Amino acid sequence: MFIDKFYEDFEIGESRETTGRTITEADIVLHAGQTGDFYPHHMDAEWCKQQPFGKRIAHGTLTFAVGVGMTAGLINNRAMTYGYEKLRFPKPVFIGDTIHVRVSINDKRPHPKRTTHGIVSEKLEVLNQRGECVLATDHLLLVEKRND
Repeated sequence: MFIDKFYEDFEIGESRETTGRTITEADIVLHAGQTGDFYPHHMDAEWCKQQPFGKRIAHGTLTFAVGVGMTAGLINNRAMTYGYEKLRFPKPVFIGDTIHVRVSINDKRPHPKRTTHGIVSEKLEVLNQRGECVLATDHLLLVEKRND
């Protein structure tokens, strides 16, 4: 879905949530192949039995990529990604976990150099099926200002 939402239209505190997506073994294997990250934490079930989590965990970068992708159903013609800050993985994601994303506007400020744009910060929280936060980051958007 395409929208035209200017910097002035964003309100701190507004939020939305995505639908869920279950992380599969195929996701982990494909991500390992794409990134070259074949660490045993993701690939070796027997080794993981001796580790604190007791089973394989999804790559943090996989959780990030899937979580961000889940928020991309809404395309704003007036904004583009400016970057991400404060990326954290407070809990692991396991095969079979279903994740969804809560997006909340937590800050907005003028761009220091581009007077035609502002920066909007969205707090992204990826939550598992138990409502536990498995990833948190701030997504910065470069958003066009309205020409009033």
